[in-house]
Amino acid sequence: MFTYTNFFALLVSLDIDALCACKILQALFHCDQVQYTLVPVTGWQDLGTAFLEHKEQFRYFVLINCGANVDLLETLQPEEDSIFFICDTHRPVDVVNVYNDTQVKLMIKQDDDLGVPSYDDIFRDEEEESGDSGNESDGDPEPSGKRRRYEEGAVERRIERQRAKREWEARRREILFDYEQYEYHGTSAAMMIFELAWVLTKDTKDMLWWAVIGLTDQWVHDKITHMKYVTDIATLQRHVSRHNHRNEDEENSLSIDCMRISFEYDLRLALYQHWSLYESICNSSYSSCHFKLWSMHGQKKLQEFLADMGLPLKQVKQKFNSMDMSIKENLREVIEESSNKYGMKDIRIQTFGVHFGFNNRFLASDVVHAAAALLENTEKDESPGDNFIKALDCLSRSNLERLHGGIALAKKKLMAIQQTVASCICTNLILSQGPFLYCYLLEGTPDVKLFSKPMALTLLCKYLLKAFVCSTRNKRCKLLPLIMAAPMDVEKGTVLVLGIPPESDTSDKKNFFGRAFEKAAESTSSRTLHDHFDTSIIELKMEDRTKFLDALITLLS
Repeated sequence: MFTYTNFFALLVSLDIDALCACKILQALFHCDQVQYTLVPVTGWQDLGTAFLEHKEQFRYFVLINCGANVDLLETLQPEEDSIFFICDTHRPVDVVNVYNDTQVKLMIKQDDDLGVPSYDDIFRDEEEESGDSGNESDGDPEPSGKRRRYEEGAVERRIERQRAKREWEARRREILFDYEQYEYHGTSAAMMIFELAWVLTKDTKDMLWWAVIGLTDQWVHDKITHMKYVTDIATLQRHVSRHNHRNEDEENSLSIDCMRISFEYDLRLALYQHWSLYESICNSSYSSCHFKLWSMHGQKKLQEFLADMGLPLKQVKQKFNSMDMSIKENLREVIEESSNKYGMKDIRIQTFGVHFGFNNRFLASDVVHAAAALLENTEKDESPGDNFIKALDCLSRSNLERLHGGIALAKKKLMAIQQTVASCICTNLILSQGPFLYCYLLEGTPDVKLFSKPMALTLLCKYLLKAFVCSTRNKRCKLLPLIMAAPMDVEKGTVLVLGIPPESDTSDKKNFFGRAFEKAAESTSSRTLHDHFDTSIIELKMEDRTKFLDALITLLS
């Protein structure tokens, strides 16, 4: 696939899975001394600009977690010799990208069922389009009666063809509507690139760890089903066993530079090894929603839970690293036992951990939270490009200081999310609008700037819906999706709008809001910007909010 004479432009979306895929690809390029330019892209406009800036120097473009779900050639208008390699989890893949395999090369796992309509159902060849050419012979004129019958027959055939064409076009619209109706995600891009490295026998333990983080990002941000997550964990577990077996001698002599990845059945408590157990329980959506920690009753329930575990409050409230070794040794088992009594039967989740040297241990979810916090850092007014480089840096084991900095930011972010959820629930900010729930974060809400970023708003939205479902007694409302809006740019008067499907353990994670947002904006001439690679996230002019929502209510009722 890669040759020494090829120069690549690497266009990478701003999500953690894309960053991990990028790290693996960079390592592969480094192996083969392939020259490339790395360009982070925030959305479709950015992608278009990046392509225009680089199309003269580059023939080959690698797009990571962007480009699959629109007609790329129509969007970018490239020359005929430009080639695009697309490794993108966004589904559905645009049908033109699927069937144009000369310029567009899709990286898709063989067992990822795309459900793409057949070619003949959506494309008509030119010969089929052309009608009867009316090949009357130029020779002797035929008797007029015969000619009239021939012309009548030709007219009937033309009418029949037009009817068949109308039917075919109606059927095509129906097929494409069914295919494009829902947005969802396929196999992690980092896993895809890792498996490419494995096929090329160039995979390393660092690459495997990045693949693990890529998959974990999909789980943390709730992009894939539980079944898909467990299946992909099993795939990675086989690779982990293979690498650990291959490096057994190296592992037996622990050194400051060694790295060991291990399969873990660990707790669904965010960053608990880098925090106090108490703060982690309070700021993890799983435990916080279960106890309903925004209420006095929930706080009381938490105290009972801690007492049931038999852990002294002093131990629970100090940093995990400072807890007594005797408590830490069987902490997971103790928590699991009490959690089962309190109805949290799936407090533990299949995941992976890593040891760097003697002391540094991280779970994959720790790294996801840290990288996401660095990528969307709003504390300093730095460019998305600067934040991208910092987030990329924190994935390297040579830059643990950056990773610890990311973890500190992630704790602040999780606390802000927890406080915002509590505030929204306690002040009844979630309103039922008929076919969906709606919540608007007012300008002036604490930490509102943080939620002008898509990943942070997504986490808040998922957490808030889960909390609402746990706290409401209205059975109908428990089954509704949620639309959330947060101020984005006060000077421009824009809000970031996000829609998520209903909360359910068996959810297929398919999101219909992308199409609904497009139709609502179109029918009301609302000023919207559909620039995000996730179609369920848009920017909207503040003044158009009411008419846009009214159109959505009508559309989805």
